[in-house]
Amino acid sequence: MAKKPDGKNTSGRGQRDLKVKVKTARGRKPSSTRWLQRQLNDPYVKRAQADGYRGRAAYKIMELDDKFRFLVPGARVVDLGCAPGGWCQVAVPRVNALGEKQGKAQGSILGVDLQEVEPIAGCELHQLDFMEDGADDKVKDWLGGKADVVMSDMAAASSGHKQTDHLRIIALCEAAAYLAFDVLEDGGTFVSKVLAGGAEGELQKLLKQRFAKVANVKPPASRADSSEKFVVATGFRG
Repeated sequence: MAKKPDGKNTSGRGQRDLKVKVKTARGRKPSSTRWLQRQLNDPYVKRAQADGYRGRAAYKIMELDDKFRFLVPGARVVDLGCAPGGWCQVAVPRVNALGEKQGKAQGSILGVDLQEVEPIAGCELHQLDFMEDGADDKVKDWLGGKADVVMSDMAAASSGHKQTDHLRIIALCEAAAYLAFDVLEDGGTFVSKVLAGGAEGELQKLLKQRFAKVANVKPPASRADSSEKFVVATGFRG
């Protein structure tokens, strides 16, 4: 029976999915219980499991690319903080990393993360702290040149303090942007998660100086109660 990503029945029969309820177990914090219940009832989580993606975040990059069309055949892509690999999975067929689209240019995908990532066909994966000295040179060496797209879905570990977490993720995004400035080809695209709030003003200013267009988007797959949004900067001025 066909369903939309929001879990609503599209057949008109009025049936509804049963909501999974989770009780707080001994030793588990109420916040953890709420997170677990949200995961179990999230239609994008269910859809990711059915479609074989490693996480619901795959649909965020899918929706962003459907709108801005940066994952094109032949594109060379760098995915920063790529674990568990959902964004890489989406990119593989779109850039034709496996060469399965006859007559189309074959792209490449380089994923880097602090932790080891299970292999993904069509991707080259490396364990790397992209903020360490010389990381940009390593990325260019692995790519064999420059990139057409640098994308990042990274988020700093939560401290439980909203303002602190906001500053941390903006710092990550700024670091990703500076790496992008070094590895992107002219005309390239930078995509990164940020959190809504005043602290990203300098980041926005920086991106507008280096890219022809800067858009801020909240894709449908991003939870409505989340303050996350995504910046998509296109037309890099090298």
